[in-house]
Amino acid sequence: MPQKSLTDTAPESAAAGTTPSAASSKRWWILAVVALAQLMVVLDATIVNIALPSAQADLHFSDGNRQWIVTAYALAFASLLLLGGRIADLFGRKPAFLVGIVGFAAASALGGAANGFEMLVVARALQGVFGALLAPAALSLLNTTFTDARERARAFSVYGAIAGAGGAVGLLLGGILTDALDWRWTLYVNVVIAVAAFAGGWLLLSNRRDATTAKLDVPGTILVAGGLFSVVYGFSNAETHDWGSPLTWGFLIAGGVLLAAFAWWQTRAAHPLLPLRILLDRNRGASFLAVLISGAGMFGVFLFLTYYLQLHLGFSPTKTGVAFLPMVGALMVTAQLGTTVLLPRLGPKTVIPLGFAIATAGMAWLTGIGVGSSYASAVLPQLVVIGVGLGLVMPPAMQLATGGVAAEDAGVASATVNAMQQVGGSVGTALLNTLAASAATDYLSGRNPSSKLVQAQATIESYTTAFWWSAGFFAAGALITLVLHRRGVPRQDAEAAPVVHM
Repeated sequence: MPQKSLTDTAPESAAAGTTPSAASSKRWWILAVVALAQLMVVLDATIVNIALPSAQADLHFSDGNRQWIVTAYALAFASLLLLGGRIADLFGRKPAFLVGIVGFAAASALGGAANGFEMLVVARALQGVFGALLAPAALSLLNTTFTDARERARAFSVYGAIAGAGGAVGLLLGGILTDALDWRWTLYVNVVIAVAAFAGGWLLLSNRRDATTAKLDVPGTILVAGGLFSVVYGFSNAETHDWGSPLTWGFLIAGGVLLAAFAWWQTRAAHPLLPLRILLDRNRGASFLAVLISGAGMFGVFLFLTYYLQLHLGFSPTKTGVAFLPMVGALMVTAQLGTTVLLPRLGPKTVIPLGFAIATAGMAWLTGIGVGSSYASAVLPQLVVIGVGLGLVMPPAMQLATGGVAAEDAGVASATVNAMQQVGGSVGTALLNTLAASAATDYLSGRNPSSKLVQAQATIESYTTAFWWSAGFFAAGALITLVLHRRGVPRQDAEAAPVVHM
């Protein structure tokens, strides 16, 4: 069938009895609801982290158990994302979205009321379960609601900016809530957000089931859930154990085998959970990799720079969050520029590698921090450059990764984007923590470890090593996307993502 521009779909709205201006107005309200839900999910990747010391002191759990507050969420979220996306396709995006919001809010309230370590871990795992239903439903709603090319670009610039900057916003909000109120409010705040998102979703969304003839791929679900769980769990164990531990390499090998078996099964299943046609498109495959790599590299900014700002520059949690705002602002500005201006004119083969190259330069520049450095000269300009680069990567990549997908596959394609970001973050955290710890140990070798100056410099070495590796991730992303993305401006089939009539 001949390709046509998504702008050609405008008459369909009028034909359906909805004026373009009315439809457009409702679409932008839907964007606000979807963005609010996405913000809630992304915030929880970091908002609880900054409150962990306070939660640990209150609930009296050990340093060894502390990582499970983070890992429980990541494991449930990553392993169930593809199942959540397929449920949205099979049973409707509106019910999946609303159930996800209610469940996420209830789990957050449970965590906020936790009276012990076990209760908090269970709540975090339940947040991951319902987040795995909510996140792909939200992104697929965006993909099927915005079909006009220009409007879709603007919508994805907002969504991508939230996905990219939400971690930094989580640090800011977590710091403010912990300092001003209590660590429990880093969880209770989700209930407030959920009320607004649920009301908007109930009023604005209509239920649409596109995969009406498909059935749930149970063997594929088991294989991919087990594979993703094993990969994330293996990399999480690399942080707390070491790479030689069976809990690390054993789970990583098991995860690789299960994911390979899943890929094999998808070529034979009558109703595959993840149809390989979604992955085999060059632009889409390159965009999935861009999301994976940017997720891994961003932790070099959020994790280690948070340590540096608080432990070396003496920033409070709130001030640390504020320090990331220039990066958020730069990312949001270039997200608009990248998706609405540059991508339609230059194509992904230019825009996304350019973004990675700029982020590489900013991250390499950040390695110049020292014991006596200041935020204004050694951190602020570098953060702005990194934000500019990531703003040209994440929103365009997310738009391309879900664009042109058949409506019945929108949920699972959206889930794959979220899975790539989550797995990238888990891999990046484990690798960078291990490399940073090794750098600190190597620096202390042959020096006086009791000297405070030597200890401080060893810590700086660990941070800069992580930043160099993050720069390497971004550089690899620039090369990979330059090779894989097609030349020219992509044009998507208008019938691949039909207009949703409200």
